[in-house]
Amino acid sequence: MRYYIVIPSYNEEAFVALTLQSLISQTVLPSKIVVVNDNSTDKTAEIVLEFAKENPYISLVNKTSEAIHLPGSKVIQAFQKGLETLDNDYDIIVKLDADLIFPPNYFETIINHFQTDSKIGMAGGFCYIEKNGYWVLENLTDKDHIRGALKAYRKETFKQIGGLKPAMGWDTVDELLCKFYNWKVVTDKSLHVKHLKPTGANYNKTARYKQGEAFYSLGYGFWITAIASAKLAMMKKKPLLFIDYIQGFWKAKSAKKPMLVNPEQAKFIRKYRLQKMKEKLF
Repeated sequence: MRYYIVIPSYNEEAFVALTLQSLISQTVLPSKIVVVNDNSTDKTAEIVLEFAKENPYISLVNKTSEAIHLPGSKVIQAFQKGLETLDNDYDIIVKLDADLIFPPNYFETIINHFQTDSKIGMAGGFCYIEKNGYWVLENLTDKDHIRGALKAYRKETFKQIGGLKPAMGWDTVDELLCKFYNWKVVTDKSLHVKHLKPTGANYNKTARYKQGEAFYSLGYGFWITAIASAKLAMMKKKPLLFIDYIQGFWKAKSAKKPMLVNPEQAKFIRKYRLQKMKEKLF
């Protein structure tokens, strides 16, 4: 199976070479890698171009945007810019961050999952971060969720869910829509990926309400939002974030901000989320 990779990148000179080196060392190489240099002010572009000289399947796309790093919108707009440069001759489309180191068998294993079961729509491994000299699981989400840093989609699935949404919550709504359309989402605990920069390290203070807004845009409703907000705030070990999340939800609801899903999908998502919560309780 042919797989294409798009890597949105903003000021990643410290990490992007490590990411690209791990990708060109895969046991099954990607057919194309597009790195989108999103208004970087460092040497990101130069580093990518050096790799492209030796590896013709690597290309660089330059994009100009505001330097502000709001989660979701900026990264997916950059992803879309890279996607537009690609043809349709792929089986798997991959969105990666530029601060990851993959084991050599990562994509061979991912491809094997897709080949083994035609109903698998998404697949991914797990992110590990360095703490006190040890690589430990970056435990921010459930084990059945694929982190936004390393998403791989079957082409048919990617098209059916309408691609990626340029808003916070994009890496949750993609999986929920997969389930809505009866695709499987598979995580492989044997695939340990080194995440060199902790999630959210670049988010500025204006982003803190965005999580609650995302919960609203996913159609969660208040009570599911409250439970999800409490859980996420505790996982981040910052209980006061709960208040920010709830405020974000009410601000979005009051402003009647556009949803990422239609009413039928929102109803499915609420039912699915409640079912998952019941399973954990009982």
